Amino acid sequence: MAELSDFPITTRWPARHPERIQLYSMPTPNGVKASIMLEETGLDYEVHLVDITTGQSHTPEFLSLNPNGKIPAIIDPDGPGGKPLGLFESGAILMYLAQKSGCFLPADAALRWQTIQWVFFQVGSIGPMFGQLGYFKKFAGKDIEDPRPLQRYVAESRRLLGVLDTQLEGRTWLVGDEYTIADIASLGWVNSLVDFYGAGELTGYADFTHVQDWLQRGLARNAVQRGLQIPPAP
Repeated sequence: MAELSDFPITTRWPARHPERIQLYSMPTPNGVKASIMLEETGLDYEVHLVDITTGQSHTPEFLSLNPNGKIPAIIDPDGPGGKPLGLFESGAILMYLAQKSGCFLPADAALRWQTIQWVFFQVGSIGPMFGQLGYFKKFAGKDIEDPRPLQRYVAESRRLLGVLDTQLEGRTWLVGDEYTIADIASLGWVNSLVDFYGAGELTGYADFTHVQDWLQRGLARNAVQRGLQIPPAP
């Protein structure tokens, strides 16, 4: 039977509690999706800081779990059939943990698929566009004289905020009255857009009142507040 020791990543980040879900992450907009979900569900887990700023996600040990070299990633020692399961890609991790816990993914088939589509919306649109905006606004991109890349990502991020705002009109959460993994997927990204990237004014965030209210509802959740800080930044 497979054990955690069979996963090379555990040689660099040893498991002190091998019976728990092992989370390899950093508090980035993608990373906090997994930590918020784990805090929300109450599943037992152990967290390992993978410092992407020093290249730890591109070490052979981490690449053995996620060949794409991105956080977060997990190992569940009690996966399907009772066997350890390693997973990467934050959207897949959210869906897996929702199924494992029975939380935050509606039982109703139509609502379930609507939730999944909004997770994919975050993965395919919100994350890449907000991330590029953050690069050109806050990081090395600010030194690029050509204004067109930043202008493109500002315009597209504003458009996406509008999509969220329209969806949230008359709704408490993205898929109605029920808080789901669709909300967990996007909360950290919208929060980072305004707080970490400092792009609220640039994108006209004040115009999107439904998004603002939704974000505040999300940030009022204790599990969200905890998850945003897990693991502590180096």
